Amino acid sequence: MNILTFSEARSSFKTVMDNVCKDHNPTVITRVNGDHVVMLSMADYSSMKETLYLLSTDANANRLRSSLANLRAGKAQSRELFTNESQQQTETEEQARS
Repeated sequence: MNILTFSEARSSFKTVMDNVCKDHNPTVITRVNGDHVVMLSMADYSSMKETLYLLSTDANANRLRSSLANLRAGKAQSRELFTNESQQQTETEEQARS
């Protein structure tokens, strides 16, 4: 994590923003007469918000922990992703015929 004073951040603001986005490394901006601020890229902020949401309920957090445990135990399963409903419907129909 980078730490800059307000003056340092202000003097090279564009570079600081570019580095935060490129490196995915937050920067703390310190202020003498105010609370310090953390600068994050939008991608990192969105990722943190999504993680907090996914872990916000016990049931979902437990499902995620169970999935990770299965992955680590070598019990992961590979599945084909469908890009639209018609592909999924065709696959389901083919499985039903077998």
